[in-house]
Amino acid sequence: MPVSHPPDRDRRVRSVLIVEGVANVLALIAKLIVGLATGSLAILGDALHSLSDVANNVIAILIMRHSVKGPDDDHPYGHRKFETLAVFVLATLLTVLAFELCVRALTGESGEVATTGWALAVMLGVLAINLAITAWEHVQAKRLNSDILHADAAHTLADSLTTLVVIVGWQVAARGVPWFDRVAAVGVAAVVLYLAYGLFKRAVPVLVDSVALDSGDVDQAVAAVEGVREVRRTRSRWIGQHASVDVVVAVDADLDTAAAHEIADRIEKTLEARFGVHDTTVHIEPFND
Repeated sequence: MPVSHPPDRDRRVRSVLIVEGVANVLALIAKLIVGLATGSLAILGDALHSLSDVANNVIAILIMRHSVKGPDDDHPYGHRKFETLAVFVLATLLTVLAFELCVRALTGESGEVATTGWALAVMLGVLAINLAITAWEHVQAKRLNSDILHADAAHTLADSLTTLVVIVGWQVAARGVPWFDRVAAVGVAAVVLYLAYGLFKRAVPVLVDSVALDSGDVDQAVAAVEGVREVRRTRSRWIGQHASVDVVVAVDADLDTAAAHEIADRIEKTLEARFGVHDTTVHIEPFND
């Protein structure tokens, strides 16, 4: 299906990432304050994770700024795959986070920690903000059709689940049941791995040039173009969220260059109208009976 974007889509995606980055900075500060005040290593660890989230936001914004550049000598197909690469990186970070949770649950030692009403209120506030950011970012990802926002929303949801585990573990541990947070952490790790798997399914086909369009449908559309005597090869792949198609066709051998070029133009217009393809390469060969 053709992919359409608002004209200012890339600027709006960057704006969403900036808002989410500011929220991560506030979460980092809040977790540091609570962690230092209560002596909770889990909360301090979650603060370090928020620090990595801030770094991820900076990287994502820089990648988005780079991905909108047009083709150049080093990247003749443009820079859109940088956005897909960012999705892959975020999926990898989710996987690392899941394993970190498992290691913490299976090998971590529970120390004595304090709990206060204001500290709990701050952590619950951080959790509420993260959930709100996740929902808002998911809506924006659908509206702007952005893979990187879908990935970042999944990452923010994983952060929220991690914070929830930390809060529960912190509170239960402070009440004399230190093993409970380990069980919850394993469950969150399973959810995070599932989210990462979905993102890998989205990013990997683009990065390894999996087929973008059904070759039979493309063959049929090209064969129906006036002047095409034979479709000899069609290939397609994704460049970011856009399909690119290579076509080899045969035309009457006695056609002049101008006539053959007109057939190529008709093929390009047909693929654009039917599949939304804006990047088509047509190779013309002579047809001999």
